[in-house]
Amino acid sequence: MADDGSDFARSMSIATSGLRAQAGRMRVISENIANADSTSPTAGGDPYRRKVPTFSSALDRTLDARVVTLGKIRTDQTAFRVKYEPSNPSADASGNVKYPNVNSLVEMSDMKEAQRSYEANLNIISATRRMIQRTLDILKA
Repeated sequence: MADDGSDFARSMSIATSGLRAQAGRMRVISENIANADSTSPTAGGDPYRRKVPTFSSALDRTLDARVVTLGKIRTDQTAFRVKYEPSNPSADASGNVKYPNVNSLVEMSDMKEAQRSYEANLNIISATRRMIQRTLDILKA
């Protein structure tokens, strides 16, 4: 069975797509965390709404491999947190202020998961590079 290197390229391509997807996921999570306590710029208005990244699978035709991509970024339609703060400039006529539907603990947990997935893909790339180098070393001998 002859290998023209396409298996190595396929592995690298799949892992690289995973890196890109997880980096995009971490960017969305970071935005959620950054806006967790923001309020609307207008009285009674809606604040930042949590964003949820999705993933999709695509075919890389040049390598004949399935890769992952960051899909649509959806908005979480769960209810906003509401606090009674009549002196807040974002308060409505009843004195209630809407805060984003972002739970920092959930976001930090998602961030840890994304980081682990990112590192797993990075390990695949490193292992593939080591195998390529070993193959080259054998061929040189």
